[in-house]
Amino acid sequence: MSLLDPQSWQPRPLAGPEHTVTEPATGDALGTVTLAAAEDVAPAAEAARAAQAEWARLPHFVRAGVLRRAGDLFTAHADELREWLVRESGSIPGKADFELHVAAQECYEAAALASRPAGHVLPTEVPRLSYTRRIPVGVVGVIAPFNAPLILSIRSVAPALALGNAVVLKPDPRTAVCGGLALAAVFAEAGLPENLLHVLPGGAETGTALVVDPRVPVISFTGSTAAGRAVGEAAGRHLKRAHLELGGNSALIVMKDADLDAVISTAAWGSFFHQGQICMTTGRHLVHRSLYQEYVERLAAKADSLAVGDPHRDQVHLGPLIDRHQLAKVHGLVEASAARGAKLAAGGTHESLFYRPTVLADAADDTPAYAEEVFGPVAPVRPFSTAEEAAALAADGPYGLSLGIVTRDAARGLDLAERIPTGIVHINDQTVNDEAVAPFGGTAASGTGARFGGEANLDAFTDVRWTTVRGDVAAYPF
Repeated sequence: MSLLDPQSWQPRPLAGPEHTVTEPATGDALGTVTLAAAEDVAPAAEAARAAQAEWARLPHFVRAGVLRRAGDLFTAHADELREWLVRESGSIPGKADFELHVAAQECYEAAALASRPAGHVLPTEVPRLSYTRRIPVGVVGVIAPFNAPLILSIRSVAPALALGNAVVLKPDPRTAVCGGLALAAVFAEAGLPENLLHVLPGGAETGTALVVDPRVPVISFTGSTAAGRAVGEAAGRHLKRAHLELGGNSALIVMKDADLDAVISTAAWGSFFHQGQICMTTGRHLVHRSLYQEYVERLAAKADSLAVGDPHRDQVHLGPLIDRHQLAKVHGLVEASAARGAKLAAGGTHESLFYRPTVLADAADDTPAYAEEVFGPVAPVRPFSTAEEAAALAADGPYGLSLGIVTRDAARGLDLAERIPTGIVHINDQTVNDEAVAPFGGTAASGTGARFGGEANLDAFTDVRWTTVRGDVAAYPF
């Protein structure tokens, strides 16, 4: 039975324009949705606020049951949802399966949050009971991007709902179905009461309206650093919390003792998985000078061997970039890097939205594809001579999201990681990793720290209330 019936995608009318859901690999139309305008935010937020109080009062096991059923549904409808992820977002099937696995796990982990201890009993100087209690914030606004549309929506939606909140979700219009309407369909079938999850696919104006709406005290935003700065600024002016997961330009450090037979596959995955359209993508390959030339040659050979094409109809390693705007950005950075002296060792070409995996050797500080977040399948490579130089290069730049270090000496790798400020570190692995049980977030221009996963969800989507109880009315000197 189909979960996503186009006739019931949007049960409520929205005020924005009609939008064609497009398959980037072919340009074909997959369906039509109505986008949300800024004026749609207020009624959605009001309806969410009205429904939230009753949801929060339900026994924890009722909320947990809805989340567990939602997790099961992501598995039960995997074939249908996989096709949407492949066709609408340009994912290869394996990447779509990973998103579906994580989505189910996010729901199961969120279900466990519903029964977590709600607070602590505190010591007190007077004869009374003193304790803290976590309470839902009310309505959570979630703004999610196109690149991992299901994961980057569900990781906020699921825990927020489990902890007793309502949610207004604004997915990227380019992935309105697999990043938004699919979640609404899953939770409706799972038994989530009406008005607790509103899906408003829309543009920047809709996002701005969500950020400033007084009924939405917490914003969970995933997207570019530039947009995140604007979200954080607006949230600050309105005295609300904004959890920001932003861009990155993550380094993979390949030490002198690394096994090149093992590392090339890892390195290619870090830069080329989902066409490099991931915030954790390996954007800088820092390789010990003794291995550098062979590393460049082998990584280029690996890039040349990868198949690029339509992931829905062919067996490929890379699918299309999301749209022509992204294509222009990626290719512009590659061409500018070559003009600045970087050597094009592989790739640098495209057919329509299909960009060949690209290796740029001899990257330097002024190489644009090395200095900036590309968000495409581009691997700039640069040599280093000492661990101190590697640490300095990896720490240089505005971002602080993920870090990979490859070495036969894991303790040495951990010691090196201590010198490089990032929110995530992987020893003997590349930079792209995610698990529902792990905290996720970056530092500096990569965001406001770990705000997703595990204990971080409790801090993100609840407030802490202090309560005291006395048997008799307190007496005071006047």
